[in-house]
Amino acid sequence: MAKTNKIWLSSPTIHEEELQFVKEAIESNWVSTVGANINELEKMLAESVGVKHAVALSSGTAALHLCMKLAGERLDPGAKPGQTLRHKTVFCSDMTFDASVNPVLYEDGEPVFIDTEADTWNMDPEALEKAFELYPETKLVVVAHLYGVPAKMDEIVKICRKHDALIIEDAAEALGASYEGSTVSGMCGSLGDYMAVSFNGNKIVTGSTGGMFLTDDIRDADKVRKWSTQSREDAPWYQHEELGYNYRMSNIVAGIARGNMLHLSEHIAQKKAIYERYREGFKDLPVSMNPFETKAEPNYWLSCILIDREAMCRQVRGEREYLYISEPGRSCPQEILEAIAAVNAEGRPIWKPMHMQPLYRMHGFVTAKGYGRAVSNAYIDEGEFPDVGADIFERGLCLPSDNKMTPEQQDTVIEAVKRCFGD
Repeated sequence: MAKTNKIWLSSPTIHEEELQFVKEAIESNWVSTVGANINELEKMLAESVGVKHAVALSSGTAALHLCMKLAGERLDPGAKPGQTLRHKTVFCSDMTFDASVNPVLYEDGEPVFIDTEADTWNMDPEALEKAFELYPETKLVVVAHLYGVPAKMDEIVKICRKHDALIIEDAAEALGASYEGSTVSGMCGSLGDYMAVSFNGNKIVTGSTGGMFLTDDIRDADKVRKWSTQSREDAPWYQHEELGYNYRMSNIVAGIARGNMLHLSEHIAQKKAIYERYREGFKDLPVSMNPFETKAEPNYWLSCILIDREAMCRQVRGEREYLYISEPGRSCPQEILEAIAAVNAEGRPIWKPMHMQPLYRMHGFVTAKGYGRAVSNAYIDEGEFPDVGADIFERGLCLPSDNKMTPEQQDTVIEAVKRCFGD
């Protein structure tokens, strides 16, 4: 990419191998949706994650959609195309990007959002158990690993097995992260029934775009491969007997991702060093870094901070606008993001929880206490915040985490944050 003094949130990091693989694809004229890069990338991903099969697709969202379609067909084999989840509730991580959830609607399902827990900023197992009490017929759960930090999969898998529910694992942000539990262990992308990762431009491994469906079941891999190429049948002509999609990855995109994959461990080490430098730099501030369990090893994709509640200045957010009042010794996410931008650095608010989004605010939402949207103001007045995700959104932000950022550039960001809490 072009030289710039801007400190990015997380930009692509391209090496020499990517250019070579793309060059080979162009010179051999294999630039469409078949070719050596696709084949090799699928092998690399399956081996890296620890699954038997991988199918390269046009995006992580496409991979999640076909995960949803597979799960829906398993739950209702006689359903019509696009309606495999009709009238079915699907429990979804609440604090995530909407690509985790939109495929539920693609298949005519009904998302119900599960609140976040404070230990990993992921789906709260207590809230999930409460949700099964409220919606006992539910048989599908979509779990996202936020910012490269594995969710509490031991507890989540136990709960899902107890209720005979399938798990779609959205590992879009968590390639290279791992989890070593007593119930389930392995790399993120191998811990569910249907799994997806992303190669979007800002991910720890990028193809500029693209995604991957991961599975141990050859039948599922074959179905996804067929669906992703418009469900063309094995016939001398173009024969179509079921609904298909134009979801296959191109050999050019695969060449970029293939080269980038060779540097996954290096990228993780760089991201981890950034996280640790932030943690050391902020040790005297009223903030904490995005947390993870000892049984998990994140990929440190994005470094984030959470401001202590007593150190928050007054802040209000509308749908698209915000207002805050600066106070000595206090700050808020929007003030810090402005301060970061002033030193030519890119930050980001924490994902706004799905249950707060206009598109989804009429859908169900369950907390550990089961209150959901009916939470009493008395709890808030007493300092309790049953809606953990909304609290993290209010007090948290993502810091520049680009693995090409120098220590000197990071020091500039750290000093900008420190000034926000000054007198």
